[in-house]
Amino acid sequence: QFVESDDDEELLFNIPFTGSVKLKGVIVMGEDDGTHPAEMRLFRNIPHMSFDDTAKEPEQTFSLSRDPLGELEYPTKIARFSNVYHLSMHFPKNFGAETTKIFYIGLKGEWTEAHRHEVTICNYEASANPADHKLEQITPQTHFIS
Repeated sequence: QFVESDDDEELLFNIPFTGSVKLKGVIVMGEDDGTHPAEMRLFRNIPHMSFDDTAKEPEQTFSLSRDPLGELEYPTKIARFSNVYHLSMHFPKNFGAETTKIFYIGLKGEWTEAHRHEVTICNYEASANPADHKLEQITPQTHFIS
């Protein structure tokens, strides 16, 4: 089984994660012919990425070698891929065929549970406004102890 591009050699994968991932390496396996991808561009945290968005500067670009057995691992820049919740993989070209075929994509890294913070709306006062703090009048009383 494999994924094959439609009309040209470009392929785009959008991979959402259920947590936060520290991506350390990528493996791409294709055939030992012109359909194997020749370049891989990685983008992080751009949900619903389309081919129009691939004009942006990627986080990292790899020149791929033909790897029909999936033995080559391409290490990522861990500092750039330490908090990934969505990964987009763009394969812009191959080794000369009209379409690109990919048989396997392996991702190596560490998964941690996502920490989703709710939005908190706070109002702070620089100084107290007496009109906001209504208190009942306190009548002073004097008590003598004999």
